[in-house]
Amino acid sequence: MGIEIKVPVLPESVMDATVVKIYAEIGDVIERDAPLMDLETDKIVLEVPAQESGVVTEIKTEVGEVVTAGQLLVIMDKSATPQQAEQKQQTSEDSEDNSPKEVTIKASPAAERIAAENSIDLSTISGTGKDQRITKQDVLRFIDQLKTALQEELTARNVPDKTPGRAAAKAVAMPSKDPDSLQQSPESSSERPERRVPMSRLRQRVAQRLLQVQQEAAILTTFNEVNMQAVMDARKRGRDEFEKRYGARLGFMSFFVKACAQALQHYPIVNASIDGEDIIYHDYVDIGIAVSSPRGLVVPTLRNVQHSSFGDIETQILAMAEKARDGKLTLEDLAGGTFSITNGGTFGSMLSTPLLNPPQSAILGMHNISERAVVENGEIAIRPIMYVALSYDHRLIDGRDAVQFLVSIKQNLEDPSRLLIGL
Repeated sequence: MGIEIKVPVLPESVMDATVVKIYAEIGDVIERDAPLMDLETDKIVLEVPAQESGVVTEIKTEVGEVVTAGQLLVIMDKSATPQQAEQKQQTSEDSEDNSPKEVTIKASPAAERIAAENSIDLSTISGTGKDQRITKQDVLRFIDQLKTALQEELTARNVPDKTPGRAAAKAVAMPSKDPDSLQQSPESSSERPERRVPMSRLRQRVAQRLLQVQQEAAILTTFNEVNMQAVMDARKRGRDEFEKRYGARLGFMSFFVKACAQALQHYPIVNASIDGEDIIYHDYVDIGIAVSSPRGLVVPTLRNVQHSSFGDIETQILAMAEKARDGKLTLEDLAGGTFSITNGGTFGSMLSTPLLNPPQSAILGMHNISERAVVENGEIAIRPIMYVALSYDHRLIDGRDAVQFLVSIKQNLEDPSRLLIGL
């Protein structure tokens, strides 16, 4: 009995996906819920599991191929045994060996298109896909090899002969076709190598969204500085007990999340978004936290943080960071969000103008903490200072609201007791 494994239903905003890894081979026995392949979307990597236990009989795609929702990926036989699958595969191979051999070139549509555009004979390319199928990456790699070979040959031809009286004669001489004559000196070797690597789906999507938001939104940024001494003192006092109780470290991010959640409730326009000619006010606070992952920057969302404690926030951030590092984030983890926070300070950034995460209307940028001389009560003191930046869509948010919102965050951080009494 045949079991068809297809591309799952993709979210509304995701049009297609790319096959990035195939775990199974023809003849493999796959248990129910075991992974068959990974599909990379512009948000996350989706794992396609086996719906039932069985033997893989056909694989209808290859690594690098773009697939859409409902497209057939794998066929499994529930009733077959591994021996039967191997016998079937051997029989198929024997029949192929006994039949008149025809030279057939298997190539993906993308590979055929690129080869045609560059006048390349596909028969000269070795395929690395399933059954030696030529993939897009194979063609691009072949083009790069041709460019490198041509560059090296031209470099070898143009190396001046330093022997007096012979340079001119060598310059007009026909180049030798003998491969030995093309051996390059250290001077002619390539010292500026280049590599062509396809952009990941995530990077493509990030690029599209950033360009979109710059074209559609009227982005302004307002800045302020925060004296982090009170926050650092509070962390120092409760750090050990907090970690024992919640199993997570008490970081700066939970203070900022709480301060933002409180300020967003006082200034709901900053928590709103534009939909056509309407303004959507969100009576809840879902804050996206920018997290660095092996695939790039992702923004998982903390839900209903207006009701969350410091312990809830830190444990959620820890869980999201671990899932991002392991590539286990789901679409639900990344969906939604009414406001975002990004922390460039972890990489040493002193000041930046963060870009909006559409359809959100504002984003807060945290930066590095540095000791600076400040005036307190008429006296100079050394304090840990952080610059903060609020980028906002001026179509929706006026400058006054943006400034007052950022001042509210500053006040809540410089006096964390305000967070406890809801000021």
